[in-house]
Amino acid sequence: QVQLVESGGGLVQPGGSLRLSCAASGSAFGVGAMGWYRQLPGKERELVADITGGYMTSYADSVKGRFTISRDNSKKTTYLQMNSLQPEDTAVYYCKMVVVTTRRLELWGQGTLVTVSS
Repeated sequence: QVQLVESGGGLVQPGGSLRLSCAASGSAFGVGAMGWYRQLPGKERELVADITGGYMTSYADSVKGRFTISRDNSKKTTYLQMNSLQPEDTAVYYCKMVVVTTRRLELWGQGTLVTVSS
């Protein structure tokens, strides 16, 4: 069974940086598109950034120029480098990954809290 495990959240001051990681564990599977989403209490989950299997990336306007998504296929891992963090970036961040075993699945990580505060 394939699972996604996230790490890297925490408390950071405004202007600081964090790097989130999301790794897929299991055996005998391939990975496709990967993405990062975030959710504030009482709000819809929103797309932050995604990256295709061909390494094409896209970003929400609110994070362009500050966040960078990347992937390492050999490790079946995606990263979100977050710079110049602001209080409005505070949220639970979730990764999503397309995984192919005997069928195509869209899996979510467990979520990691990022708090930007002085």
